[in-house]
Amino acid sequence: MSVRRCLPWPDARLRTAAADVGSVTDEIRAIWSDMIDTMEAMPGVGLAATQIGVMQRLAVVDASDSRGKAVRMANPEVLHASVELRPHEEASPNLPGVSAVIKRPRAVTVRFLNADGEMEERDFVGLWATSVQHQIDHLAGRMYFDHLSKVKRDMLLRKARKAG
Repeated sequence: MSVRRCLPWPDARLRTAAADVGSVTDEIRAIWSDMIDTMEAMPGVGLAATQIGVMQRLAVVDASDSRGKAVRMANPEVLHASVELRPHEEASPNLPGVSAVIKRPRAVTVRFLNADGEMEERDFVGLWATSVQHQIDHLAGRMYFDHLSKVKRDMLLRKARKAG
């Protein structure tokens, strides 16, 4: 398919909640293919459709070592999250040049429409769980740095402006 351009921060669409997907169609599958190409070109471990300006609740995640194991999700939602948190350095192609350590639940159970258009529940652990939660945040109009204190968030955004 093709690599799509990621929206630059502070594009308003990055702060807008995406619309639910009614069903998995060939058009949705084509968007997922472009998202996987875009994610792999970064390289990254996940991508939400809103990051490329597609305002639908679509995400892809591939935290495998070998690649080629992308999970395609429509309307993902966390059903259960572990109490144990896992810190991880997070970043976004929408705000290049900066990153921050974010603590998120180590494991999550997520329900989503899969590539076959069927409702699926799946457990994600470690980096997979971090990436899924990161993408779900994007679909709700949130960025990873929203999890930081105001002081740390302001410092990160100032640093990004200088880098850009």
